[in-house]
Amino acid sequence: MRNSTLVVMGAILAVLGAVALSWQKISYTTRETVVDVGPLKVTADSEKDLPLSPIFGGIALAGGVIMIAVGARKP
Repeated sequence: MRNSTLVVMGAILAVLGAVALSWQKISYTTRETVVDVGPLKVTADSEKDLPLSPIFGGIALAGGVIMIAVGARKP
């Protein structure tokens, strides 16, 4: 693998790790049909959370920094 590719992949991984550490969850909204009787349809919006573990964010950040350091070395 070329060194510049390793540096770019490491930078992306480090940024994703930092984002995972700063945001502890990702929220999204789903729309569900509650009642469906003939022409009458009742829907409800439900907000759900996807938790992000700080352990995985730290591992991704550390892995990205290591990839940048290894890719930046002169061969």
